Amino acid sequence: MLDESLLDDQEALARADRRELLRGAAEAGARVRTAVRHATEAGIAELKPDGRPRAILIAGPGLAAIGVADLLGSLAGAACPVTRLTPGGVAPAAGALLWELPGWAGPVDLLLIATPDGSEPGLSILVEQAYRRGLTVVAVCPPQAPLTEAITGAHGLAVPMATAPYEPQAPAAASAPGSLWALLTPLLVLLDRTGLLSAPPDVLQKVADRLDHVAERCGPAIATYSNPAKTLAAELAEALPVIWTEGQSAGPAGRRFVAAMAELAGRPALTAELPEALAAHSVLLSGALAAGADPDDFFRDRVEEAQALHARVVLLRDRPAGGRTAAPAARDLALSHDTAISELEPEDGSDLETLAELIAITDFAAVYLALTAGA
Repeated sequence: MLDESLLDDQEALARADRRELLRGAAEAGARVRTAVRHATEAGIAELKPDGRPRAILIAGPGLAAIGVADLLGSLAGAACPVTRLTPGGVAPAAGALLWELPGWAGPVDLLLIATPDGSEPGLSILVEQAYRRGLTVVAVCPPQAPLTEAITGAHGLAVPMATAPYEPQAPAAASAPGSLWALLTPLLVLLDRTGLLSAPPDVLQKVADRLDHVAERCGPAIATYSNPAKTLAAELAEALPVIWTEGQSAGPAGRRFVAAMAELAGRPALTAELPEALAAHSVLLSGALAAGADPDDFFRDRVEEAQALHARVVLLRDRPAGGRTAAPAARDLALSHDTAISELEPEDGSDLETLAELIAITDFAAVYLALTAGA
């Protein structure tokens, strides 16, 4: 079982944080500001597109690129289809990954590349394919990476990936929470210029401020009882997280939380969007994973036994469309099966601000789960 005292031991957390995950989560706001500056210096803010692309294709390795594609697809909505190009290959190593353009891709489409590495030969090959077919290519990657040369040769645009102000030489690992915002922000600026979504400078400044605010609330110096990320980590420590989401921003935040728990903490989790989650997971909650599945659960002496794994619902909510909400039905279903429920709901703000808050809190929670589990 989790020793909750570890969550409030800053020195122990620092010793366990060999990948500097807490630092990555805390610096997310700084990454947004630096990324906006890099996008401006690269000339994105002055672009005058002739029109919207027919489709957006996104390529890149790992959790950060998956998150970028999911978030851009959610934010763009029906304005433009967003497709992630899933890599193939014999191994997840940079040199083994390969990407292919779909057969229909052509000059009216836009290829976006997001990578915290930039040494992947497969991405350079993809850029050459895009150049031959006439696609416009924009990449966010570390400066001086081999991919930058390929982009320049294809007359595309490469934006340097933002690092923390105090760490200018080396970008964080792909799994670090700050990497998402370093890769995503320049692409938000670009799609704002194309009119596919709204991400003007003042909104991005508010996003950075919201991320800073979450870092203040969820940092390692804040005690568990008043720290939403530590509280969530403690609640999920001995449970199977079942993430239910409601609202445009909550869906991608929930999927990222599941992926972050798997990659950072080695923890399985499930996710689904309300109201369909109620049907998808109702049998799961009424089976062996329900807290009430064992009638002797309260009375049996478990000192010599491994603790049974039970589900715990995490309800991530944003403003539901039209004010209609399935949250009461979700609470009723969970409680009817003696399943505990945790809830997170962001403060008011733009879609990007609420999205940033949900991602930041759950990123911190995934990091605390990783550190206390020794992952």
